Amino acid sequence: MIIAFDGTAAAGKSTLAKRVAQRLGVPHLDTGSLYRAVARDVLKGGHALNDAQAAAGAASRLDPATLSDPTLRHDGMGEAASVVAAIPEVRAALLLFQRNFAEQPGGAVIEGRDIGTVVCPDADAKIFVTASPECRAKRRHKELVSYGAEISEETVLREIKDRDKRDSERPISPLKPAEDALLLDTTELDIEKAFAVAIELIDKVASRR
Repeated sequence: MIIAFDGTAAAGKSTLAKRVAQRLGVPHLDTGSLYRAVARDVLKGGHALNDAQAAAGAASRLDPATLSDPTLRHDGMGEAASVVAAIPEVRAALLLFQRNFAEQPGGAVIEGRDIGTVVCPDADAKIFVTASPECRAKRRHKELVSYGAEISEETVLREIKDRDKRDSERPISPLKPAEDALLLDTTELDIEKAFAVAIELIDKVASRR
């Protein structure tokens, strides 16, 4: 099976996608790390994040071995990734990589913003994970503080809302649920309950197929 997880920032889709992949014994790809890595490389090169030529070049030269770089999870990298992700040339450069990963023998779990709509429109299961902005800000703030960041929860909430707007309004591959996606709202769910719901949704899809 190819399982697509899409959704808003800090809704829990990364944790869910990883756990589902482990449960099923298939590879997992966080496509957000691709865009974070592109943003990192653009900044390292001394370019502006909205420099389309520099960003497209960084995407075409991206080394998958660097996707485990811990700096990709630091404060500000999510916002930076959102900027380069709005550049059509960057998305085009990374599209083939994502599709090749998803279509490997045995299946895969792949997560992002446009997996079910653009990258893998024929995925066997599509789950759109979301939560209230306030809930997501609280979760993201806790994560950032664990990395040593000094930032207020109010600032994180503002950044979450700004990113939602940028991701959903970009002309290329905007953030939105696929028509056949299953909605998973984690606002009132801890990770164990959310994981149980995700497995239940996937099992239902698998049984129908």
